[in-house]
Amino acid sequence: MSDLRQIVDQEPMRGFQWVAIAVCVVLNMIDGFDVLVMAFTASSVTSEWSLSGAELGMLLSAGLLGMALGSLLLAPWADRIGRRPLILLCLVLSGTGMVLSSLSQSPMQLALLRGLTGLGIGGILASSNVIASEYANARWRGLAVSLQSTGYALGATLGGLLAVWLLSHWGWRSVFLTGGLITFAAIGLVLLWLPESLDFLLSKQPRNALQRVNDLAVRLQQPRLSALPVRPVQVAGSSNPVLRLFEPTLLRSTLLIWLLFFLVMFGFYFIMSWTPKLLTSSGLSVQQGVTGGVLLSVGGIFGATLLGLLSARFALPRVLAAFMLITAVMLLVFTTIGSSYLAALGMGLLIGLFSNGCVAGLYALSPLLYGASIRATGVGWAIGIGRGGAILSPTVAGLMLDGGWQPLELYGWFALVFVAAALLLLVLLPVRRITNLTPAQA
Repeated sequence: MSDLRQIVDQEPMRGFQWVAIAVCVVLNMIDGFDVLVMAFTASSVTSEWSLSGAELGMLLSAGLLGMALGSLLLAPWADRIGRRPLILLCLVLSGTGMVLSSLSQSPMQLALLRGLTGLGIGGILASSNVIASEYANARWRGLAVSLQSTGYALGATLGGLLAVWLLSHWGWRSVFLTGGLITFAAIGLVLLWLPESLDFLLSKQPRNALQRVNDLAVRLQQPRLSALPVRPVQVAGSSNPVLRLFEPTLLRSTLLIWLLFFLVMFGFYFIMSWTPKLLTSSGLSVQQGVTGGVLLSVGGIFGATLLGLLSARFALPRVLAAFMLITAVMLLVFTTIGSSYLAALGMGLLIGLFSNGCVAGLYALSPLLYGASIRATGVGWAIGIGRGGAILSPTVAGLMLDGGWQPLELYGWFALVFVAAALLLLVLLPVRRITNLTPAQA
C-alpha cells in the first residue's frame, strides 16, 4: 500500500504503537466488565424479580444480541468514517445503556437497556481489534490482538471483584452504575491517546488525510509525504463492503471464520454467563459462585497471552485447535467436581485459560483475512455471526435447566461444541495456508 505500511509491518515497534495497542486493551477491559456484569448480578436480579431460568437466560442473551447488532450494523461504518470516531460513538452508547440499566424497574426494561449496551460494545470490540492489528508489526501482530482478549478477561476479573464488593454494600444496581461511569471516562482516554488507523487513512483518504498521515510518519520517525499514495483500485461491482466478503477469493475464508466464531462463542458464553449461577445451584454460596466466575476470567488473562506467544512460534491453527480440544477435556472433568469449592476454583482457572485462548485465537486470525478497506467489516461480521452462538447458548442452557438437566451436566454437552470447532479448523484451514497469511493490502 505504501512505504509507511511496510515500515509498520517490518520494523521494530515504536512507543506510540504500543500505546495505541494499550488503549485498545483498556477498551476491551471495560467491555469485559460491561458484558459480564449481568452474569455477576444474575443471582441478585433473580432474587429480586423471582426470575425463571428462561427469563434469566433472556437477560443474559439481551446484551449479546445487542453486541451482534453492533458488530453487524455499526462496525462496517468504521471502514467509512474511521475506527476512532466509531469507537467514540459506541462508548457513548454503551455508557448510556449501563447507567440507565441501574435505574430499570422490570426485566423487560433491563433487557432493552442491555441490548443498547451491547450495541455499543459490538462496535468497540470490532474496531479496537482492527486498530490493534493494524498498529502491530508482523512479528507481534498475533500477540497484540491476543492481548485484546487479555484485556477483556482482565476487565471481567477486576469487574467481578468490584462487583462482589458493590453487591455486598449497595446491591446490583450499583454495579451497572459504576460500569457506566467507567465507560464514559474512557472517552477521554481515546481522545488523548488513540490515533486513527494508518490503514484507514491511506485506503480511504478522508479530509485532512495527508496531514494526519504525516503526523503518524513523524511518530514513526519517517520523513513527511509530499502527497498521498494512489488509492487502491476496487474491483467493479464490489463497492458494498459486506458483499465484498463473498468475493470468490474470500468466500471460503469468510464462511469458515463465521462458523468457527459461532461455535466457539456458543460454548464460551455458556461458560462465562452461566457458571456463577450454576455453581450456586450446585450448592455453593452466591459469593462463591461469583468468585468461581471471576476465576474463569483470571485464567483467561493467561490463556490469551499464552496463545499469542505460542502463535509467534507455531502455526496458529494447531495452537488454536489444541486450545479447543483441551477446553473440551476440561469441561468434561468439570462435570465430576460436585459441590467442591476448591475443585471449582482450580477447574475454573484452567477452563478460563483455554476457552479465552480460543476466542483470542479467532480474533488474531480474522484481521489477516481481509484488506484495509473492508477489514472492520470482515472482523465485525465474523464477530456478529459469532454472537448468534453467544445469544443462543445462555437461552438454550436456561431451557435445559428448566427441562430437568442437572447444572454440571450441561458442561459435558457443551464440550462437544469445542471438539467440532477444532475438527473444522484443522480440516478446512490447513497449516500450510495460514503460514503464508499476512495482512491483505487491498
